[in-house]
Amino acid sequence: MADSQVSEKTVTLTDNSTGKSVTLPVRAGTIGPDVIDISKLYAETGMFTFDPGYGATGSCVSGLTYIDGEEGILLHRGYAIEDLAEKSDFLEVAYLLLDGDLPTAEEKAAFDTAITRHTMVHEQLSIFLRGFRRDAHPMAILCGVTGALSAFYHDSTDIHDPQQRMIASRRLIAKMPTLAAMAYKYSLGQPFNYPRNNLSYAENFLYMCFAVPAEEYVVDPILADAMDKILILHADHEQNASTSTVRLAGSSGANPFACIAAGIASLWGPAHGGANEAVLNMLNEIGHKKNIPEYIEKARDRDDPFRLFGFGHRVYKNFDPRAKVLRKACHDVLGKLGIHDPLLELAMELEKIAIEDSYFIEKKLYPNVDFYSGIILKAMGFPTSMFTVLFAVARTTGWIAQWNEMIKDPAQRIGRPRQLYTGPEQRAFVDLAKR
Repeated sequence: MADSQVSEKTVTLTDNSTGKSVTLPVRAGTIGPDVIDISKLYAETGMFTFDPGYGATGSCVSGLTYIDGEEGILLHRGYAIEDLAEKSDFLEVAYLLLDGDLPTAEEKAAFDTAITRHTMVHEQLSIFLRGFRRDAHPMAILCGVTGALSAFYHDSTDIHDPQQRMIASRRLIAKMPTLAAMAYKYSLGQPFNYPRNNLSYAENFLYMCFAVPAEEYVVDPILADAMDKILILHADHEQNASTSTVRLAGSSGANPFACIAAGIASLWGPAHGGANEAVLNMLNEIGHKKNIPEYIEKARDRDDPFRLFGFGHRVYKNFDPRAKVLRKACHDVLGKLGIHDPLLELAMELEKIAIEDSYFIEKKLYPNVDFYSGIILKAMGFPTSMFTVLFAVARTTGWIAQWNEMIKDPAQRIGRPRQLYTGPEQRAFVDLAKR
């Protein structure tokens, strides 16, 4: 894994009330901001730092993903996301994240085969899954079934055994599309489709979701390519909420299946993985192209509760590099399917205005990856309840790579954030009869 180096720089903090000072070392990575090492701050000063949401806190050393939000850069192991999306496929990116380097042709063939051979799930899982209500949200099903994998594959839960970690990692990457498709089929009342070993990862997922026994299903290559790009673009994104959740759960020694289930639960939140679903809900609220100017004015008004979803990004202050890739895929899919859906036509009109309108340009509200992925998934026929499930399928690769990196880090300790306590001081207990 990557390492950090102690910089020649230091930072000195002074307590104005006592005049005491403490000098803290500064650590530097290969690229990106340096970090102040505060690991011994409490021992030396008796004080903690205060950083709600950990927005200014580096929680780990990682060599997986680098983001420069100001410049719109996203790198996986040093490779630009644009290059990976255009020149690679999802399983090659998965290998890269897990192993650290792009595979040779022989290594890729062996990895692809290993993942393909793990795509089936234990038959009893279908019985377990049928215990959910028919109208259960697919994310609820996916979260529950993923956590249950440890009960079916307990031969790969010893986190101290490198061989078991590898097997668990491959099982999770391989089985997540199968579980996601089963959750989707269950909601429709349709039979589950077994995975096909002659299909690629993206093709197989589309087949399991949309094939029915009554007729032959042929996966459209344009749709498969778009799905593969969606998976690549969502594979990992540094220390976001769900990834941090996986690492925090893993720091306790929890098994990998439980850790990924925890990540899925975190991803389910509408402020995280539900953004592309929020895009479709926003488009439904706008309703028609003629209403766009009205809603842009509502977006400008700070007192109006209406918010534009799918534009701008918390991390990317300029443009989302993933969106540039997905924009072409979006137009390819709509062109191939020839869909005349008022909602999708509305989305394309909003995209056009956003690229040209002074308000969007001034605020740097460029269409982001959620805007395009939501449109593509709707065009493919997925209901909005499946959007976050698809996100989880892709992000499982990043989660498991981050988990593996954490397990191998000799400096890793159980996560234990501190707090600024504002409750009552110690007080005497009063018997019930006297209160």
